[in-house]
Amino acid sequence: MADSDNTTTLPYVTRRRVLKGTVVATTAWTLEGNASAGGAGCTNACFDPALALWQKWVRSHTRTERLCREQQRLETKLVESVGFPCVTVRMPGGEEVTVHSIEALSEVLGKGLNTAALREKAEADFAAHQARWDEAAEETGYTAAVRAERETGDRAKDLLEAFSTTPATTLAGVAGKLDAVLREGETWEECVEFPWPQLRSALCDLLRIAEGWVLTGAAPKDPSGPS
Repeated sequence: MADSDNTTTLPYVTRRRVLKGTVVATTAWTLEGNASAGGAGCTNACFDPALALWQKWVRSHTRTERLCREQQRLETKLVESVGFPCVTVRMPGGEEVTVHSIEALSEVLGKGLNTAALREKAEADFAAHQARWDEAAEETGYTAAVRAERETGDRAKDLLEAFSTTPATTLAGVAGKLDAVLREGETWEECVEFPWPQLRSALCDLLRIAEGWVLTGAAPKDPSGPS
């Protein structure tokens, strides 16, 4: 199949970026420390529903990232061995166009009678390539990996949405909410514009305060109580 300078967007490319960084490790250490030590102004941090939800979300999010890496590894092997399903069409004017879906093929060739034969052959070639991809995807475990990542990702998404209706009773719980939002946001965004730097700064402030309580065993004084 000939190469072309005109291609459509590849529909199978994995767009999720797996987040890496020291802030994640620091956040987990500090919040887990609060959960086990009962810091951040709570006798028992297990009573904080937001912190408990954060722990569930972290497990689900971590598993999703692991499955994502596996899916990406298998996808790379598929691309190298089979190639993304596509077909290159030589237009009546001589130009070659490579498309990666039947929908794109219809847009390129239209529905006119003058391209009917060309469209029929291109659709058959694309279907054959798609069949090779599907067969290899099943054999290599790629299909199962995509399904598992989607299911786990949906679970993490449900837990993330639950933060909006789950009250935090400790600063650790508030930090957990911010941590989840930032991790999810950094997976998809470049995080150089509002509100990501501000949210990250607020999380670092909470972590610094909470870490001090974990290390010293101190808790904040109740402003309504006796001085």
